[in-house]
Amino acid sequence: MVPDTLEPAQSTEPLLLRADRDGVSTLTLNRPRQYNALSEELLAALSAELHAIGENPALRVVVIAAAGPAFCAGHDLKQMRATPSREYYDRLFAQCSAMMLAIARIPQPVIARVQGIATAAGCQLVAQCDLAVAAEEARFAVSGINVGLFCSTPAVPLSRNLGRKRAMQMLLTGEFIDAPTAVAWGLVNRAVPATELDAAVAELCTSIKAKSAVAVATGKGLFYRQLEVGISSAYDMAADAMACNMMADDAGEGIDAFLAKRPAQWRHR
Repeated sequence: MVPDTLEPAQSTEPLLLRADRDGVSTLTLNRPRQYNALSEELLAALSAELHAIGENPALRVVVIAAAGPAFCAGHDLKQMRATPSREYYDRLFAQCSAMMLAIARIPQPVIARVQGIATAAGCQLVAQCDLAVAAEEARFAVSGINVGLFCSTPAVPLSRNLGRKRAMQMLLTGEFIDAPTAVAWGLVNRAVPATELDAAVAELCTSIKAKSAVAVATGKGLFYRQLEVGISSAYDMAADAMACNMMADDAGEGIDAFLAKRPAQWRHR
């Protein structure tokens, strides 16, 4: 969670930067002096950009990155305490949950590029992304418990990535885990030297972009839907998704290319 600071009133720096290149949209949290805390304004900016990206088929992958030494220190505590009402807190956490759900619901895979600490809702953001690559120096914690606040909303994606006892260990102690531990526990995919972070993220982006966009979008959507139902319903949903995917031009092309031992020429990119 972020220290008790806010941007200077005269700051004109955008809270979120966006750069699109070669089918990859990079969203960079840009509150480095505040450890990229998720203010209401930053949450709104993230939601708006995610929804816009989701409507753009030319974009194949999203990377969420951060400026400065920290990835994200969670919610902005000073902003939270400025309006101590149930109505405000209901609205704030609904706003944050909607942004997190947008990550799961857009068709493009979303990769967290974690160069520094990710705490509380910042750790939630990492857990919510489809993939995550971290610098070896990065550390992770759900630290609300240290200030009398159980990290209930971060618990949602955390419990869906980690084993229950490991998730509860983080939630109940608020203690940091390092990047290698985060890999071992399933919070991130890879931990690499800081100098190799961009290359590792780019490698994932390149691999995903080489695949059929239809297959990626279909698969991502099904993956999250089937997690929320029983196993019988999950198989029904998966069979329906497979049948729909088989009707796509890309599936026919991919199978024909495999049988002919030639590279596939995807029709939908």
